[in-house]
Amino acid sequence: MFKERENIKNKTVKQISKETYTHPSTFIRIGKKLGFNGWIDLREAFLEEIDYLNSHFHNIDANYPFNEDDHLMTIANKMAHLNQMTINDTLSLINNEELHKATKLLKNATSIKIFAIQNNLILCHDFKAKMNRIGRKVDLAMVDPDYEAASCTFETCAIVISYTGETEGTTSLLPMLKKRHSSIIALTSIGDNTLTKYADCIFRLTTRERLYSKIGSFTLNDSICFLLDILYSCVFSVDYQKNLHYTIGVSKSFDPRKSSNKVMEELDSDK
Repeated sequence: MFKERENIKNKTVKQISKETYTHPSTFIRIGKKLGFNGWIDLREAFLEEIDYLNSHFHNIDANYPFNEDDHLMTIANKMAHLNQMTINDTLSLINNEELHKATKLLKNATSIKIFAIQNNLILCHDFKAKMNRIGRKVDLAMVDPDYEAASCTFETCAIVISYTGETEGTTSLLPMLKKRHSSIIALTSIGDNTLTKYADCIFRLTTRERLYSKIGSFTLNDSICFLLDILYSCVFSVDYQKNLHYTIGVSKSFDPRKSSNKVMEELDSDK
């Protein structure tokens, strides 16, 4: 039972007895000996406990959120719990005044550019797509970031992402952005660093991970994506009806997809 865990859920007594070289009646006797009415009650109680153990955790290590001997459903539940912890942690670090300021900067900018290392820039494609769909131009400085920074103006809002706030390839761009009088929104870790000294407003990334001794950048990636979703949503909300009408109107013209799933099906009134 402890080896197979969740796998016993859909197995009959006959199947299990064959695999364990025992008689089916053995399972009924074991259930009664343990205080249950029989095998079915024992199995249900066992599965409930396994489900609880799979989904209730405390203080998950962001660097090593699961162990070598964890079962697959345990890993899945631990990752879900880590994601929830990250979202709550990131939300708790948001300052209301900074959010208002960032929304205004993004709304008034004629162009928005994102500067970060390649791994973090990859996460920004969804933000770029969302903003483009409401008519806001966003560029990712993936090639020649120096020239991208030099081409900025006072009408440019630069979103600069750096976990440490000290990445040389990113921080070296900050003096140029200031020289060009561009506004800077920083997404960075807790504490003072080079990036925070240049930023006009600051959003803190959940700071739980080491630089490289880890399985993956789970909390960092989730935190970045969550903050970008918040920034997009706040910009959207400034002209809510206009943006809603625009994005739905464009989608109607260019999205030919159909679905047999009722949840995804568009209402006739929206077509």
